[in-house]
Amino acid sequence: MMPEQSRPSGASTAQARQASAAPQRKKRRDYAPLLARIMLIPFLLLIALVAGAITGYSILGKGSAVDVFDLHTWKHMYDLVFS
Repeated sequence: MMPEQSRPSGASTAQARQASAAPQRKKRRDYAPLLARIMLIPFLLLIALVAGAITGYSILGKGSAVDVFDLHTWKHMYDLVFS
């Protein structure tokens, strides 16, 4: 190792002292990406629920995919399960 490379230069040590002497500020977090992730999860769950209901009702149940959005269909299913 060369002694010149192991010692920091005078300019860099002065900058290091100024940086350490300056008051430490708290970093401001950007909450937009966090909020976007939090909002993305319920949105994806809703899309999965709708896609699963359409797939299950139309392919497995041999019904029309549009009938999934009919309120009478859901009332009939509720009556079948809880009556």
